[in-house]
Amino acid sequence: MVAPLLSVRNVHKRFGGTYASRDVSLDLFPGEVLALAGDNGAGKSTLIKMISGVHQPDKGEISYAGMPISGKTPQEVRDLGIETIYQDLALADNLDVGINIFLGREKMRRALGLLPVLDRKLMRVEAEKALEHLGIVINDLSLPVRNLSGGQRQAIAISRAVYWQAKVLIMDEPTAALGVPEQREVKDLIMRLKKQGVGIIFISHNLTDIFDVSDRIVVLERGRKAGERMISDTDEEEVVRLMMGQEVSRK
Repeated sequence: MVAPLLSVRNVHKRFGGTYASRDVSLDLFPGEVLALAGDNGAGKSTLIKMISGVHQPDKGEISYAGMPISGKTPQEVRDLGIETIYQDLALADNLDVGINIFLGREKMRRALGLLPVLDRKLMRVEAEKALEHLGIVINDLSLPVRNLSGGQRQAIAISRAVYWQAKVLIMDEPTAALGVPEQREVKDLIMRLKKQGVGIIFISHNLTDIFDVSDRIVVLERGRKAGERMISDTDEEEVVRLMMGQEVSRK
């Protein structure tokens, strides 16, 4: 049996008197797209921030490749191979594609053998390879990313994660604010990542997108796990009822 890449076991997180996460467990396997669904305030953001090291669980355990990671910093979690792409993408709009792929990990060279300067040429060459690896074409890598489409910007954020050898990719509303053609491009990209063995946690309010790309879905409701289903064994109506906290009987 294939071991999970990521395991969350009975995690709790409370802010003041409010439980943001209550006894939540889930597994993510290599090459799987696991959807995380729930209404606003259901606990999705808290859960992914605990996985990514932004918050620490009050109780419970999170492990990656069998190793406990609770207590690690966000950078330590990233270094292990868990990348989170938030809605704002964390791109520097005024910088080009190459520097954005290496943001925070810039390549340097010595000018005149002395002064350290950014090696823009090397970063653009490596960025082009990273994009090609995922079948992404951007004609001019010297453009500031503000000049690119929403779909291209999302592709850059994903390419950055894959370039740094992410094995778990958490995607927070990756198709929000995109047009239909760009949504299709991002979903195609997710399917390519899946074939490469990357485990993906896919967070979305769009149930159509969830059913298009996901293998399994975990539904959260007011901090608790309301249900877990294989996508092939459920439908949008059942998922909505779970999101609303309604008990769903299975025959």
